[in-house]
Amino acid sequence: MILNETYTLPNDVKIPKLGLGTWMIDDSDVAEAVKKAVELGYRHIDTAQAYENERGVGEGVRNCGVSRDQLFVTTKLDAGIKSYEEAKKAIDGSLETMGLDYIDMMIIHSPQPWGDFGSDNRHFEGNIEAWRALEEAYEAGKLRAIGVSNFQKEDLDNLLENSKVKPMLDQVLAHVSNTPFELIDYIKENGMIAEAYSPVGHGKILDNAEIADMATKYGVSVPQLCIRYTLQLGLLPLPKTGNPDHMRSNADVDFEISEADMETLKNAEPIKDYGDASVFPVYSGAA
Repeated sequence: MILNETYTLPNDVKIPKLGLGTWMIDDSDVAEAVKKAVELGYRHIDTAQAYENERGVGEGVRNCGVSRDQLFVTTKLDAGIKSYEEAKKAIDGSLETMGLDYIDMMIIHSPQPWGDFGSDNRHFEGNIEAWRALEEAYEAGKLRAIGVSNFQKEDLDNLLENSKVKPMLDQVLAHVSNTPFELIDYIKENGMIAEAYSPVGHGKILDNAEIADMATKYGVSVPQLCIRYTLQLGLLPLPKTGNPDHMRSNADVDFEISEADMETLKNAEPIKDYGDASVFPVYSGAA
């Protein structure tokens, strides 16, 4: 079962192959969502400072009935933090807010502040400063692993060339109809794990009749097909949901997509409009 499988990060830390994303789950509701997910077998929970639900995630982790060392908790340094001192303070802030002695993975949420997302300014110096704070917290044992999100090749190169501890993971938007194959290859070539956020394309992939027909052929739902697609690409999917039925279904992906069908999915027509989720290039990293 996929919930029992792991990848190995460059520092030999094990990370579960499927995570629960908590974006857009209110802080008042997320503790129960975490506890339900853990009850169903999830051991990997993903949050972020920007989601404003770290407190509730921490509560769920502390009270889920499973020992802390059996869980993998990820949070993200706010995208607007681009200085060493701010990052150092924010890392300690997450630990305090979550009520945890350590965080398993902390990542820079984006190389650019959300208001700058997609601009020419890559904030190279600011990312080096923020990364230095993550390195220090990692070496102090506050963080078991460190990584990034939404980083493109040039952003990764900036850290690879200017760090003591190399990034261990890059969390990128990747789903059927929008898979950055060259970036994924580069991530893997440099020893990192590639995490796939929004593996169901913010729900817009549900509108694709061809993909729906393929899911029917395998006797699965469209989200299950999409999650399986990312797993067969060697990615780590982070489907986000607070619904226990969806949590259960998202983890029921122990089937195999044929090579021919994988090629079809790789070449699916790109989604041009994410609808209500179209804010994500400004506020994303979002899963």
